[in-house]
Amino acid sequence: MRILYDASRLMSRADRSAPTGVDRVCLAYAEWLLSRSDVVTIPVRGRRNRLVAVKASWFRNFVADLRSRWNGANDAQGDLAHEARLLGALAAAVRPETSVVSPPPGPIAEKPADKGRVLKQFFRSRHGAALPAADLYLNVGHTTLHDPSALKELEAAGVERVVLIHDLIPVTHPEFCRPGDGDKHHARVANTLRHASRVIVNSAYTEHELRAFASREGLPQPPVHVAHLGLEPAFGVGEAFAAPRPYFVHVGTIEARKNLALLLTLWRRLEERLGDQTPSLVLVGRYGWENEAVLDHLERSPNLRGVVHQASNLSDVLLARLMRGARAVLAPSSVEGFDLPAVEARAMGLALIASDIPPHRELTPEAELIDPLDGLGWLAAIERAALSPPTVPAARPAPSWPAHFEIVADAIGLKPRSPLAGVSKGL
Repeated sequence: MRILYDASRLMSRADRSAPTGVDRVCLAYAEWLLSRSDVVTIPVRGRRNRLVAVKASWFRNFVADLRSRWNGANDAQGDLAHEARLLGALAAAVRPETSVVSPPPGPIAEKPADKGRVLKQFFRSRHGAALPAADLYLNVGHTTLHDPSALKELEAAGVERVVLIHDLIPVTHPEFCRPGDGDKHHARVANTLRHASRVIVNSAYTEHELRAFASREGLPQPPVHVAHLGLEPAFGVGEAFAAPRPYFVHVGTIEARKNLALLLTLWRRLEERLGDQTPSLVLVGRYGWENEAVLDHLERSPNLRGVVHQASNLSDVLLARLMRGARAVLAPSSVEGFDLPAVEARAMGLALIASDIPPHRELTPEAELIDPLDGLGWLAAIERAALSPPTVPAARPAPSWPAHFEIVADAIGLKPRSPLAGVSKGL
């Protein structure tokens, strides 16, 4: 099978030392396709609402390098220094005088790196040549879908179109997203429903939201396949970080829908009650959007100084160590499509305190689930866990990439491999 794999999002992450959840999915799909002897992988990317081919040999090396970097094998010195400061703060016997916080990125500082990355992508793409003949187009990163041109051209050429929809949050909850993202994602989802041959979703909740959207808009409903996302090897049995004082971990982009402003307000109340006995909180994730309230807490609250730390660009290995050593992983999101860190926590057998929302009820039902608006309930649960290690239910069986790709292979007509062979060792 000749598959056009849309690598637009993955290539846009070329300069990142740590992935988001969607980035992990894009890399996992690239590795899966490249590992199969019965697939000819043709990497493509969007340019001016058209698809252009990317040099296949370069792309294979790019995927291997990205896997190595995101696993922590090629950490930059700046990231290692940041990790060392964070571990030092958590390992201190007494509360540090200052918090470890990475500075918010400045738009001016980002421009040169972005320009260089775009130029490199330009020269790696074959702009003048027609796309090679293919059987199927696969898009798992939400890119290229805001305009229907590429999907329409593929449809006219008789190429099957398969799209993975991660969530409909910008459509259903635009207040949590950047201005304009709601309209853009509305177009992505509508174009997918009109022109995709079939759709893959990461949870039954996402399927429900997708079908509800199609019904409201009077749009076609192509076949939909639910395939829970797999976990990376680092998030299994392994070493835990040992700290003299209890700490909690939240993993995810620092953005409004993660409900972190509430979490930090609760931590201030904890500090007022417990003083120097206040447990630490580590927010692991890059700065997103609509995060001004979180930044105000981190930068200006004296009660949180030396107690709440923020870290980005941690390797998977270190992140897993931090999660294993925490009293609990916290997931207070107002809305999610899948919530990979919460699933990782339960697969590792860790205590998880999570918001009582449909994806958590579907994927992590053994967690302590609390309404995301119930501040006093969250405060009580965190304080209980801080004072005494919580009883943790048995680990939930981890969803795996081989199981995910078995569903995908069946959906797109690839023959199964026994026993689920062919998935690269990186998965």
